[in-house]
Amino acid sequence: MKIWAKLLVNGKIKKQFVYEREERLTYSRFFDYLSEICQQLDIPTPVLLKTHIFNFAKFNHVNFLPRDFVEQFDYDRLVLENIIV
Repeated sequence: MKIWAKLLVNGKIKKQFVYEREERLTYSRFFDYLSEICQQLDIPTPVLLKTHIFNFAKFNHVNFLPRDFVEQFDYDRLVLENIIV
């Protein structure tokens, strides 16, 4: 499993990280993946809703906007994309 995480400002990538695990993607552990990704990017972890997981499962990507974060978020969005190998 690989997830490409991007922090965007005005449509430009300011920071990025490819999260890799040897296991298969498990949606019940999606919050764990999200927490580890945010820790690597040194940003707060957003609130994860069921719609976020559904969007990732159906469209292979999900957007987190500043309103999804409890703490201050200095970017326009966090985008997670499933890299299908």
